[in-house]
Amino acid sequence: MSLFEFLITFFILFALELIYFKIADKYSIIDHPNHRSSHTKVTIRGGGIIFCVSLLLGSLYFGWQYGYFLSGLFLISMISFIDDIKTISNRIRISFHLVAVALLFYQLNIYNLSFYWIVLGFIFVIGTINAINFMDGINGITGGFGLVTLLTLYFINQHIILFTREIYLILPILSLLVFNFFNFRIKAKCFAGDVGSVSLAFIILFFLLQLIIKTNNVTYLLLLLIYGLDTVTTIGFRVLRKENIFEAHRGHFYQFLANEKKIPHLAIAALYTFIQAITNIILLNFLTRSVVSLIVLIIITTLAFILIRLYCEGAHKLFNLK
Repeated sequence: MSLFEFLITFFILFALELIYFKIADKYSIIDHPNHRSSHTKVTIRGGGIIFCVSLLLGSLYFGWQYGYFLSGLFLISMISFIDDIKTISNRIRISFHLVAVALLFYQLNIYNLSFYWIVLGFIFVIGTINAINFMDGINGITGGFGLVTLLTLYFINQHIILFTREIYLILPILSLLVFNFFNFRIKAKCFAGDVGSVSLAFIILFFLLQLIIKTNNVTYLLLLLIYGLDTVTTIGFRVLRKENIFEAHRGHFYQFLANEKKIPHLAIAALYTFIQAITNIILLNFLTRSVVSLIVLIIITTLAFILIRLYCEGAHKLFNLK
């Protein structure tokens, strides 16, 4: 992509986001705060639709490739956008998710693997998509995490190993720059919505799985570390408290920092983004193919994160002690 194409693409995406704001405002596609929200203002929902749009429209100009992935992206983005407008049943939503992931796996030739790897793959991808969706609760956190993750993948693609077509990384990066302009601020102009967080998760997972398959190195899963730690420990504590883990909640650590400690949203988002960026730098400098090393590192970081949560939140809150 030339500099001219880069700038033109950015301004086109910027204009498309502004057009969406007009549409969302006209048809009241807005987010109303409730008891689970970490914000207090009525804000446009679904600004993250630009992530999907950037790849679908960009592919028409720069060349249609990865057709099954793009088809899956369209399906999962469409059902998520509908869910942003009007709540749909879990059965319908999960059906679309399964079809989208099935298309993703076909694109990646995962069906050549053993059956149990395919099953584990579905569980991992569906779980990760929902985890990233649940983490989208405060200004800047989705845009910050998405940007640092895709920039890291772009660096790997450029300087370590070529695993995907460059333009397919540039397009969502540009869309994130546009989205962050409107979201990474004290009073956000828009939220990503399910269409944004779900489609971004789908995009990140496509590139991440491409990289892992190309290198046969699962250590790259650490690119999801910070979100993984918050999500997994939150689920663990909710299980220990005998709560229904499928019900909406405000039990994430970032939500505790925002709602209980009243730390500014952008400070929390910047902290999560910074920690993930440092993790990525360490990963790229001390990359290992050892699964054992990966497991040991995950165990150590998980224990450290649990200790941090215990110190900040207290055992009585986390374990619901009387």
